This record gives sequence, C-alpha cells and structure tokens, in this order.
Amino acid sequence: MSNRIALFIDGGYLDNVLMKFGRAKIDYSKLGETMAADHPLIRAYYYHCLPFQSSKPTEEEKSQFSNAQKFFRKLNRLDCFTVREGKLAFRGIDDEGRAIYEQKRVDVYLATDLVMHSTKRLITHAALLTGDSDFLPAVEIAKSEGVHITLFYSDKDGCLPHDELLDMVDARKLINQNMINSWKR
Repeated sequence: MSNRIALFIDGGYLDNVLMKFGRAKIDYSKLGETMAADHPLIRAYYYHCLPFQSSKPTEEEKSQFSNAQKFFRKLNRLDCFTVREGKLAFRGIDDEGRAIYEQKRVDVYLATDLVMHSTKRLITHAALLTGDSDFLPAVEIAKSEGVHITLFYSDKDGCLPHDELLDMVDARKLINQNMINSWKR
C-alpha cells in the first residue's frame, strides 16, 4: 500500500494558536501542504462551529456569522478540503458577565473521521492539529491499525497540548514563527 495521508484540523485550537502569533492570516492550502509533507493527500478536514447568533441577532452577530459562513465556503472549495460544522451551545454567563459557549459535535466528528479512515485502511498517515486529550482513544485505534500519527501543536501559553496526547503520537511538529510565516497570505 502506498503512503496516503489525511489531515484533521481542530479549527478552535488553530484559532487560539494563530491568536498567539498576532492573529496571523494564513493560506490554508499552504498549511495543508506542510501538514501532508511528501504524502499524497486524501482529504483535509477542518472542524469548527459557526459563531453564536441569538434569535434577534445584533449587527455584529450577523456580520460575524456571515463572515464565518463565507470562510467555511472558501475552505470547502479548496482542493481536498472538507469543513465539518459542529454546533455552538450557550452554557451560561461567567463571573465577569461574559457568555459561555461550548462546541458540540466537533470532537466526535474528528475522532470518527480518524477512526473510519484508519480502520478502512484509507490512510497510512494522519496529521492532527489539536491539543485535546479527548482524541486519545481515536489516536490509539488509528495507531493499532498501523497509521502513523503526527501532531502539529503550539507551546504558546494556553495552547500546549495535553501531555498524554504528546506522548501517544508518533511524531510532533512544533508550530513556530517560521512555520506561521510560510503559511501567511
């Protein structure tokens, strides 16, 4: 079987990483090329939620929602890219009066796609861009199916992946300023 790779990008995590690098605007095709390395790309999956929009949205909410929809459409039109949209759920107000939102379905989509691609032997390699330990069971299954897992991550404050995730993957690629610069639009 020849080498084949799929990319699994946690959009919320990537947003946090890019914020730590000065809100860098990147070319997602370049990101995909870096993550795929020299392996033929089967598919790049991007997982995220549209922003919250209340039942009577403000102009700011409408604008943010519309911009996110346009962005997801552009990603879907890139070669081999697929956006998997989760749902954003309102979870209350924090001590400082800010709304608390939680992504739903995103982690399950990523884990399911990784396991499906691995068990159907569609891929020999997977590149993950995340920091969440919720993916440990999916990574474990993929590895047991012979898939080589590379984790792209940041060590910036608030972005460092869970230790168990760093320990479980086969290879680690630290996202640094040079990498960000090579992805910039």
